[in-house]
Amino acid sequence: MSRIPLIAGNWKMYKTGRQAVETAKDLAQLCSDIQDVEVMIAPTFLSLSLVSEVVKNTKVKLGAQNLYFEKEGAYTGEVSADMIKAAGAQYVLIGHSERRQYFGDTDESVCRKIKAAIEAGLKPVLCIGETETQREQEKTFSILDKQVSDGLKGVGLDELAHLVLAYEPVWAIGTGKTASVDQVRKVHQYLRSLLEKLFSKSLSNQTRILYGGSVNPENAKDLMGIEDVDGALVGGASLDANKFINIIKYNS
Repeated sequence: MSRIPLIAGNWKMYKTGRQAVETAKDLAQLCSDIQDVEVMIAPTFLSLSLVSEVVKNTKVKLGAQNLYFEKEGAYTGEVSADMIKAAGAQYVLIGHSERRQYFGDTDESVCRKIKAAIEAGLKPVLCIGETETQREQEKTFSILDKQVSDGLKGVGLDELAHLVLAYEPVWAIGTGKTASVDQVRKVHQYLRSLLEKLFSKSLSNQTRILYGGSVNPENAKDLMGIEDVDGALVGGASLDANKFINIIKYNS
């Protein structure tokens, strides 16, 4: 089954609304002739509505960086899936390692967020990955198994049509370190077989599995050329439209 690659930019806590709009405008223009690759950017919550206006009817899709699993209520500082959808987003990152590390996201809360995203009609990007210590202890596959199994626990097969997995080894995020081609290949093969075991071969074949972790214009072609890698989740290198487009155009 042919999977359209997704190149996603996580802008983290960077860019004011005005800066986000300017970068999104530049990127949309640079992407005007893009074929056979889907592009998504995830600015801060405050910029979602603003950026939505400038990427409307362009090749650039919009995503949020997180959500809260309740629909509404006395949850000061939180943002619901319906609010994100209303702001113009189609995607949402869930379970990013920085959310797990700094803000207490667990596999259980990630699962609740996945369900909330699906219910609101958002496409969830489930972020998973091991720490350096876990890799050294040869726990990579068991950690990923738990993150995927628990993160999707109780979610029906028919609800996962738009699921995206993003494998980001924690030790490679923002460090300049990148997993080797062999490491990436083995993990992505494992994740594809895990999806088949947990759900179905059909879902395994259709689900896009992205690689993230210090992806840049220099290594994008090698990483994207690996079998079972269906795109990238890009951090710092996505903040500059001219740099990001060189990752998006990794085939050229």
